[in-house]
Amino acid sequence: MSQVNLNPQGQQMADESMVRTLAAQIEAIWPQEQRLIERYRLPDEARVLDVGAGTGEFSARIAAAYPQAQVTGVELLPASVELARSRHAGMGPRLAFETGDAFNLAQPDDAFDLVVNRHMIQSVPHVERVLAELVRVTRPGGRVHVLAEDYEMLHMMSGPLDPDVFWRKGPVEYAMRTGTDARIGRRAWTLLRAAGLQDVRVDYVVVDTLRVPRQVFADIIAAWRDGYTEPMATAEFPPALVRTHFDQIVGSILDPEHYAVWFVPIASGRKP
Repeated sequence: MSQVNLNPQGQQMADESMVRTLAAQIEAIWPQEQRLIERYRLPDEARVLDVGAGTGEFSARIAAAYPQAQVTGVELLPASVELARSRHAGMGPRLAFETGDAFNLAQPDDAFDLVVNRHMIQSVPHVERVLAELVRVTRPGGRVHVLAEDYEMLHMMSGPLDPDVFWRKGPVEYAMRTGTDARIGRRAWTLLRAAGLQDVRVDYVVVDTLRVPRQVFADIIAAWRDGYTEPMATAEFPPALVRTHFDQIVGSILDPEHYAVWFVPIASGRKP
């Protein structure tokens, strides 16, 4: 029996375009997400774990917002860990980055006031195993915070090509082929409840052309284009057509007469 690949998008996650993706996404999302974090009323000396920390963009912002907190970022890719350490070295030792696997965290049970997982569960199978690990390392009364992407919550004006068709034929069908779920955002509430969390709720960050600079929003889509055009393509949906769709969407976002929006679900719950 063949073993399931728990990181089927690993090549894309390691591509240089992902560094640009994470930088643009945190700029677009953090100003609204920070208000959700504040609602948790973390203790001054909170212990925070950021699982799937990437290049440490979120970890660093949490550390800056809570100057007495101890923040640990865990990331599977060693190159990303090294980049995070070099970028945010000035915040050590209370901001640390470690190489680790979200399916088998090295951290002990009941250890953290807040455990965060962002932009990850849409790209891996067996999400329930990741969520079980997040809950395990959260202290009783602590919070789990999951940003769960959903690629059919992106809406923009049509041009010669229909973007609604693209998000389904591109990301959604690609995810199906890799055993992942590009619409997992709408399942996040159910998944967190099944993981045993209480007071589960879903909030939305609204990344749109009114709340976020157009160039930042466009940079997110352009970085996705650069990392995913080839793997997303099929014989019926060839690379040139995938790229043309991406380019049209970028152009629409940058058009001052057009409106575009990405609803970003963030599910959270309390460990009993």
